[in-house]
Amino acid sequence: MSEHNPDTQRDLLPVLQFDPELLLRAQPVRVVFFDVDGVLTDGGLLYSESGETLKRFNTLDGHGLKLLQRAGITPAVVTGRDSAPLRLRLKALGVTHARFGTEDKRPAAEAILAELGLSWQQAAAMGDDWPDLPMMRRAALACAPQHAHAEVRAHAHFAPKAAAGHGAVRELCDLLLVASGQYARLLADYA
Repeated sequence: MSEHNPDTQRDLLPVLQFDPELLLRAQPVRVVFFDVDGVLTDGGLLYSESGETLKRFNTLDGHGLKLLQRAGITPAVVTGRDSAPLRLRLKALGVTHARFGTEDKRPAAEAILAELGLSWQQAAAMGDDWPDLPMMRRAALACAPQHAHAEVRAHAHFAPKAAAGHGAVRELCDLLLVASGQYARLLADYA
């Protein structure tokens, strides 16, 4: 057994591997559209006695969103709901591109694309139900969590192994970081 020497810094070598075709599809992505309920959360809705909506977010997913930003990839949220907890979480993560309370997600996403000067060929989208299909069908990379509706999964190029609200978003972030060539550099920052 080797003794750990804190003065010796070893390189952190990436262990993640993705299908080469999937990496090629992900390379041009510069913006990622995320649904919230069923993607950034597990899809459950909790209400307090006063009727306030409570949400549970995963820290792995949150760190993945921060890493995307460090790599120059913009995370964006397009959701049919709006809540104070969601806005607080996005603010804490530095996510500034968001559209709340919209069931027609394509025009909301297209407005964000226009703001960023990007096209659908530079976009990824992750959703779990029918309202997400217009974004997913146009994006260069479509993603769906394992529990997503069958029609949505049928249009996904990538389905993370982790469940929504339990690291699925982080898996997509990792894929995009590897595809962009930024993953090893960002990992090395933690050595």
